[in-house]
Amino acid sequence: MLTTLTITLGLVALCVIVHYEMLYRLGGFIESIDVGPRQGVVVGVMLAMAAHIIEIYIFAGGYYYALEYGDIGGFTGTAKMEDFWDCVYLSFVTYSTLGFGDIVPHGWVRFMVGTEAVTGLVQIAWTASFLYFEMERNWGQRGPEVKSPSGPANAGRGSGRGSSRG
Repeated sequence: MLTTLTITLGLVALCVIVHYEMLYRLGGFIESIDVGPRQGVVVGVMLAMAAHIIEIYIFAGGYYYALEYGDIGGFTGTAKMEDFWDCVYLSFVTYSTLGFGDIVPHGWVRFMVGTEAVTGLVQIAWTASFLYFEMERNWGQRGPEVKSPSGPANAGRGSGRGSSRG
C-alpha cells in the first residue's frame, strides 16, 4: 500500500509540474509568435494536447511498473496487458475518464487508476480555463475597424443581441 501511495503521489506531482510548466511557457509562447488570435488558440490547443499526452505516458510508466513487478496489483479483463503500449492505452482511457472496461485493475494499483482519472479531470479543466482566458485576452485585439451597416461602434461584432457586453 505504501509503495502504491508513494508511486501515485510521485506520478501526480510530476504531471502537475509538467502541466504547470507547459501552460506557463505556452502563455509566453503564444504572445511571442506572430500569428493572429485564432491561430494562436489553435497553437495553444495543440501544445496543451501535447502536455496531456506526456502526462498520460507518465501514468503509463506507473502501470508498466505494476505490470512488470506485480507487487502492487495487476490487470485482468478481455484485453491483454502485455507490454508498455497496453499500459499507454489504459492510461488514455483512464486519464480521459472514458474507461472502456476491457482492462480491470486489481489490488493496490486500483488506487493509481482512480487517482489518474481525478488528475485527468483536473488537468483538462485547468487547460480549458487557461485557453478560455487566452481567448478572452487575445480575441479582443482586432485589426483595423471595419465599417458595418450598424455603424463603426459595432464593427466586427454581431448585433449585440443576447450579449451582456455593450
